[in-house]
Amino acid sequence: MVDEKGKNMKCLTFFLMLPETVKNRSKKSSKKGNSSSSSSSSKLPPVCYEIITLKTKKKKKMAADIFPRKKPANTNNTTAVQQYHQQNLNNNNTIPAPNWQGLYPTIRERNAVMFNNDLMADVHFVVGPPGGTQRLPGHKYVLAVGSSVFHAMFYGELAEDKDEIRIPDVEPAAFLAMLKYIYCDEIDLAADTVLATLYAAKKYIVPHLARACVNFLETSLSAKNACVLLSQSCLFEEPDLTQRCWEVIDAQAELALKSEGFCDIDFQTLESILRRETLNAKEIVVFEAALNWAEVECQRQELTATIENKRKVLGKALYLIRIPTMALDDFANGAAQSGILTLNETNDIFLWYTAAKKPELQFVSKPRKGLVPQRCHRFQSCAYRSNQWRYRGRCDSIQFAVDKRVFIAGFGLYGSSCGSAEYSAKIELKRQGVILGQNLSKYFSDGSSNTFPVWFEYPVQIEPDTFYTASVILDGNELSYFGQEGMTEVQCGKVTVQFQCSSDSTNGTGVQGGQIPELIFYA
Repeated sequence: MVDEKGKNMKCLTFFLMLPETVKNRSKKSSKKGNSSSSSSSSKLPPVCYEIITLKTKKKKKMAADIFPRKKPANTNNTTAVQQYHQQNLNNNNTIPAPNWQGLYPTIRERNAVMFNNDLMADVHFVVGPPGGTQRLPGHKYVLAVGSSVFHAMFYGELAEDKDEIRIPDVEPAAFLAMLKYIYCDEIDLAADTVLATLYAAKKYIVPHLARACVNFLETSLSAKNACVLLSQSCLFEEPDLTQRCWEVIDAQAELALKSEGFCDIDFQTLESILRRETLNAKEIVVFEAALNWAEVECQRQELTATIENKRKVLGKALYLIRIPTMALDDFANGAAQSGILTLNETNDIFLWYTAAKKPELQFVSKPRKGLVPQRCHRFQSCAYRSNQWRYRGRCDSIQFAVDKRVFIAGFGLYGSSCGSAEYSAKIELKRQGVILGQNLSKYFSDGSSNTFPVWFEYPVQIEPDTFYTASVILDGNELSYFGQEGMTEVQCGKVTVQFQCSSDSTNGTGVQGGQIPELIFYA
């Protein structure tokens, strides 16, 4: 193994025996080994040099542990199993009893006793970077059965008979998680080590553990960590995770761009986000996020965070920000006074806003397309007859569930049935009593039976197969339209929405009739 340290990343090279030559997946080729190895190469099958590069960054917590440990089969073995778990995690190799094999009815459980246990160990790993290493025991046969890389390492034609193997690029906790899966057939993932565990699973080709890591990350994905996970998913070549990251970044762009994790991404990921046509964010937010990234990048490159250095680290990515598409107030009070633009650029952009003959700009001047919201209408008709809908500050509420992950952007509401009127609306979205989003805003009703959109500040991520509660408290004209002939299930594009009555509703709204006729969402 070769450990090469760069300024911002580490490169790891490990060797596998393959039946035929495979093209190196990395742009960089590994150097040849010692002379003794090269002299015998003509007699050996071709060697594939697999290179995986992992950027070393500050760890980010991304989820709670969703994979609980498996419970023992019966209560009689509970104490013994707990003892070996604690003993192995602490590398305390005292066997509970002389006939410990009799405590475990299956070969899997007996094999699990060897996890992180010096008993019969025939190899040791020194895992972690210098100054933070941990010495872990291993059993070649068990490791070779669990990983083709370990098989090649211990039993392949280029196997080296070493009693101790140094692995400086893998964190000890992640290596232990991988060993636990190989020995115990248990997946034990933690939020702050799951990325490092995925790296270890990829390096040693343990595909089922790698898949579990990706599932963990997909489940814990949110606007706060989507940008970091986007960067890592590209590195690990996980297209499904990459697509999920883009879905979150597009729909909750402003939250993602304002997150701490956005400043931790690499330059290539920054460019891909700034180029994104479907980014659902104001351009001033994109601009401010890029400046925040530039300031942190200056620190990473040990540069003073001056205007000049910020522009230097941004490079051509600065022109991917669509500054001419900002609202004039945003440009005048924000970008124009930031100092990041040259005087000529500032003048040209002001002329772009005001002059009939517009100057040529290096900046992209076409607005982003963003996302088109979908509307799920749950009523087949509406009415306003003598029993017009009244409010008096009471709550209208409905429960709903979807079969695919979506992002609720707001609700469509009815308005006045007796002429134009202005309403104040407090909208709220809850899951099991926990408020996920709320907003207080006003909307104008023109007296028609149309619905009028009321938006949350940021779209709210909605998980499938779980009921959420949508509520609104209206203040305004007492008489309004209301929906009737409500449906319990509505197909909206590729998303199926189910409705049921809510106990929070104190104004009569339910499945069959009432307010909140529309859910507005991105999918």
